[in-house]
Amino acid sequence: MAATLAAALAVLPFASGLELPNEVGKLPALGWNSWNAYYCDINQEKILQAANSMVDRGFKDAGYNYINSDDCWSRMDGRDPDTHELRPNMTKFPDGIKGTADQIHDTGFKFGIYSSAGTMTCGRYPASLGYEAIDAATFASWGVDYLKVCPMQCSSPRVTVLRLKLMSLSPRKYDNCFPPEYWYDDCLSCEVDPSFSPTGIVNGSCTNSTPPVNHYSYDRPIPFCALEWPVDGVNYTAKYTALRFRIMQEALLAQNRTILYSLCEWGVDQPWRWGNQTGSSWRISNDIAFGDTSWPRIVEIINMNSFLSPYADFYGHNDADMLTIGNGNLTSAEVRTHFGLWALMKSPILIGTIVANLTDEEVSVLQNKMLLSFHQDPVFGKPAAPYKWGANPDWTFNNTIPAQYWSGASSNGTMVAMFNPFNETRSMEVDFSEVPQLDAAGSYEVVNVWDGTSMGSCEGSVQMDVEAHDTAILLFTES
Repeated sequence: MAATLAAALAVLPFASGLELPNEVGKLPALGWNSWNAYYCDINQEKILQAANSMVDRGFKDAGYNYINSDDCWSRMDGRDPDTHELRPNMTKFPDGIKGTADQIHDTGFKFGIYSSAGTMTCGRYPASLGYEAIDAATFASWGVDYLKVCPMQCSSPRVTVLRLKLMSLSPRKYDNCFPPEYWYDDCLSCEVDPSFSPTGIVNGSCTNSTPPVNHYSYDRPIPFCALEWPVDGVNYTAKYTALRFRIMQEALLAQNRTILYSLCEWGVDQPWRWGNQTGSSWRISNDIAFGDTSWPRIVEIINMNSFLSPYADFYGHNDADMLTIGNGNLTSAEVRTHFGLWALMKSPILIGTIVANLTDEEVSVLQNKMLLSFHQDPVFGKPAAPYKWGANPDWTFNNTIPAQYWSGASSNGTMVAMFNPFNETRSMEVDFSEVPQLDAAGSYEVVNVWDGTSMGSCEGSVQMDVEAHDTAILLFTES
């Protein structure tokens, strides 16, 4: 995989992203989303509480600016029989979605909502396929600023069981759920996400023994178009999956309101190759959490995204999914790695927990000024990327030991990260000669990003002990 993939990425032409008015979507989104905190158990009070908590705990001042209601906000019994518009569940949202959006705007935040590019959302609520023009106009009239759209399918036993357990009161997400069969593609890209394809993946590519794609997007297995990943030469822009998302994009662009468009396509048809001409971000994988917070799942997503940095820039962002910080099961080191690498990868960062319950330590991590400055840099759009894999040969696809050494340029200097995926403290070294943005013979002032302490003027290399599952992040500026 290594030589083939490196060569392919080196010659690939990358189209510039879709530029929206007022630079909407130029930088990755920062905000809060209801899904990982509440799943389907949402209402107006919880959404407004999140906004108020985001203000009270300093997130608005830190630059976070979206409050997003995920799936399960609408009536389940269908659209308005006369206008065909979606109808809010007025028991959950007594002021309607427009009234809720108005109150969110009063707090200084923008408001986001969810739908699916299928006949139903993942929670089995009415979705937008075939009603894109009506829904885009409705969302604009309600004052929506952000639309998350997923594909349209949901019959995975894993997800179905989770929802029955956690959301017996009702089902749930613009996702990739429930497309009718006449919208199925004849083939799909190789799916390396372990939650979709747990067997038959060899160093980041499918094999003839990899089961065909059979997850909750489709009611039957779909064969692969090709075995390679993340680049295979197939024109997925011409496939039905991309078309379903483009139809909603065109409907949104026809409105008098600029709405950020987030594609929740789960990486099914390599959206990193076409998504920046359709939306502002695209999910690269299945969900980060299925009712719990999983450190191994975070590492799997880091591994997948380590191959996708060439596709991200201004107006187009690889979406590693919402954060799970605050929902338990993570050590302090794992919290730092989760947020730190999401920020360096310039993924949209959406907090996914009850904000009032965050610890002061978690708040401090989520509001790290140097990392947010890198994430929101108005001059440098490219994310950090691996410059050395570390324990494995470069370009190795490994879901438990991904790339360990990352670097990226910013207005404030060069960020370098050393990720320790192992279960014990490891000594790790930044060798200046290996970092693309550093001069091997140069002298640099080095600052520890996590605590702001200066490590002084350094030459040649910097060595640190990095705790298990932690990520040391350093800022280098010329002395």
